[in-house]
Amino acid sequence: MVEHDQTWPQAAPEKLDRSETLLELVMAHDAIPHFHNDAGVRAIGIPAKKLMCIGARPPQDHPHVFLDMGGDDEIVCPYCSTLYRYRADLHGQDSDPPGCAWTPDAGDAMA
Repeated sequence: MVEHDQTWPQAAPEKLDRSETLLELVMAHDAIPHFHNDAGVRAIGIPAKKLMCIGARPPQDHPHVFLDMGGDDEIVCPYCSTLYRYRADLHGQDSDPPGCAWTPDAGDAMA
């Protein structure tokens, strides 16, 4: 029988905090909508102020970058220069032009 150190959580809280933070990051990543700009349009209207820009769809994508508009209603991706504009009239996976939302395949690790 293996004995467990009952003091471990108290002795190493930083290990618990880091693993919980990583789990929260992974979960948040999956909840953030992803958008692409295969059409090469100047601006895309989206229903969210926090997003991941992937540039073009894989395999021509750029590094997937998290963008947060904060109090603004638009933001420019530093990789592909796509201008994203928040639009309250759009919902879910809507975009203007249509079809710019991207959902990672189950096999895509941290897409």
